[in-house]
Amino acid sequence: MNPRPGVRLDGKIAIVCGAASGIGAAVVERFRREGAQVLACGVPTPPHAGALACDVTDDAQVRAVAETALSRHGRIDVLVNAAGVVAADTAATIDDGVWQRLHEVNLGGTMRFMRAVLPAMLARGSGSIVNIASVAAFNAGANAASYAASKAGVVALTRSAAHTCGPRGVRVNALCPGWVDSPMAAREMVEMAQELGITETEARTRTTARIALARMARPDEMAAICLFLASDEASFVTGTALVADGGMRVPAAARSL
Repeated sequence: MNPRPGVRLDGKIAIVCGAASGIGAAVVERFRREGAQVLACGVPTPPHAGALACDVTDDAQVRAVAETALSRHGRIDVLVNAAGVVAADTAATIDDGVWQRLHEVNLGGTMRFMRAVLPAMLARGSGSIVNIASVAAFNAGANAASYAASKAGVVALTRSAAHTCGPRGVRVNALCPGWVDSPMAAREMVEMAQELGITETEARTRTTARIALARMARPDEMAAICLFLASDEASFVTGTALVADGGMRVPAAARSL
């Protein structure tokens, strides 16, 4: 039976971390329109009703968010791990502090939230987790060593958890976006422009020229994919790493036709 439009998450209880901006903020808005009760969290505190501040590198704060959701609603149906940071580096120039920071947020934060919510999901025999990874997990750029490694870890963690949790009714998937028009991307355009001695507009043009659809994604487009993976429409989808990069991995020669 197909769900009625606008109620694909009707009555579901969802936690969305990294909800202050970008994909996470868009997920909160879309999930609420689809009937979910959403507990948004992040740093800074997301601009959503009832949102909580949460540093995903702090296990006590992460557990407090999960406990708040359980005390308010008695269950957690959906978790979206959207907290993330990025930095430019190469394998030959990795700074220990940058490496540790990216892994603590991108991979460690994902792990902590999964660890905090999975006992309740497994006890109920149902739940859906969507981890935001990146296409960089498969096609790492020359200056994305620490970032790509952390996101590849998210994919591996997702697949391992899917095997562990699947027999007990919990699905775990990863969304791997390409370029998304978000505050994070805007900062990267500034850094690229400074590094190459070009304008931010030129940096954006160079970036989108590598994408088959010739543009960055909108955050709401990524939210729509999260909605699918979180909903019962994806009831037989687990352990997948869904790439949504606008065709960025299509060979450049094919895009020039």
